[in-house]
Amino acid sequence: MQYGICNLSIVPLRNEPADTSELVSQVIYGDFFKILEQRKQWSKIRLAFDKYEGWVDNKQYKNISEDQYKLLNKETPKLSTDLVEFIEDKNKQLFPITIGSSLNGLSILNHKYDGNIINKKLEKANIISTSFTFLNTPYLWGGKTPFGIDCSGFTQMVYKLNGYKLLRDASQQATQGEALSFIEESEPGDLAFFDNNEGTIIHVGIIMKDNYIIHAHGKVRIDRLDHSGIYNVEKNMHTHKLRVIKKIV
Repeated sequence: MQYGICNLSIVPLRNEPADTSELVSQVIYGDFFKILEQRKQWSKIRLAFDKYEGWVDNKQYKNISEDQYKLLNKETPKLSTDLVEFIEDKNKQLFPITIGSSLNGLSILNHKYDGNIINKKLEKANIISTSFTFLNTPYLWGGKTPFGIDCSGFTQMVYKLNGYKLLRDASQQATQGEALSFIEESEPGDLAFFDNNEGTIIHVGIIMKDNYIIHAHGKVRIDRLDHSGIYNVEKNMHTHKLRVIKKIV
């Protein structure tokens, strides 16, 4: 088994080994992973953080040893909390990184970082304030950064920055936590999941107080939440059908 670490800010994770293939997620700076299959130009990887799989360009990561992988996996995550910061390599070159990037591999990559760091779990009340950091971020299928994010990427990154692990896709996240029977039982920071006509979970957002929800739909936005689902005041209609509310924390 081979192992790798992302040494660049935002790397596409694709469904197939081709630049034209669907973007299923993103590998951000410091993410480390197992290499499941390696070809001439592409590698299929499994991320350590959420076990998500996909293909990355071989030019967009660095190989690490099994011992380094195990060490990174044992350590408490150290994350950047600045919206955008820079790391410096041994040649004094600067590389931008985004909020939520992992800094545990700095010594392995021989990089320096002088920005703000978080390395502990925060109170549940902090989840909402963290979510505001991404407000108005444009929707991007597979995105995980303030420059483009999808609904489950948004919830995953917000929870990650507070010290909690969520799986990558909305349908996967819906398998986590404790189901609540009514909106009235929920607290700010709980997750609301929404399904389509076939009953498949297709959307997720973070519940706020006073029956509001923050979620990625066109952009990261705040809408009303009721027993039917998400109500968009601008469109004067419900845009998503509520399926279940989950308490993760």
